[in-house]
Amino acid sequence: MRLPIIALFLITMYSCNDNTPAVSVSPAKKDTPTEKILFFPVTAYLKGQIADIIKTKKTLKKYTIYGDHTDSLKATVTDFKTLANEFLQPEIDSANLLSFYSESKFFDQTINAITFTYEAKQPLPDSVTLQHWDVYVAPEIGSVTRIYMVKKNTTEKQLQLTWQSNQWCKITTIITRPDGTSTVEKEEKISWEY
Repeated sequence: MRLPIIALFLITMYSCNDNTPAVSVSPAKKDTPTEKILFFPVTAYLKGQIADIIKTKKTLKKYTIYGDHTDSLKATVTDFKTLANEFLQPEIDSANLLSFYSESKFFDQTINAITFTYEAKQPLPDSVTLQHWDVYVAPEIGSVTRIYMVKKNTTEKQLQLTWQSNQWCKITTIITRPDGTSTVEKEEKISWEY
């Protein structure tokens, strides 16, 4: 049952993108070469979400959490673009990341989502900040519900980025101390549906 859902999703997702050619899925034959791997175009998807939010002039609210203290205020488009820009670097597509990462996919019944997970194939060069990312898709409607990324900011800091489609985005900054313990330094969240 999982393979038809995943195949349907891949056909739908890749054929709906503006500049991405449609992907045809056919039964594998023993004498056919290995199929071409296409990563979900995360950056293109997020750029579309960002453009829609700005175009429709959604009311934005920003929350900043330091420990037990939370500040909230109306956010500007500039605030939103600044926070959202962190989600766009590096550009996530098959062409520039295929040599570094592998994709796995499965249907997670506990959260009712098809999950596409991208992990490093081998130790990453220091210049590569993106460590891992997941794309969650609602199987009933075939649309992205959430994107989660982990980026290495410095040797002591890690960024956990979550994009909840059509609702909010959040960056959690985690500091790792020399003794190996970690703590959340701050969380920044902007919501546009509340």
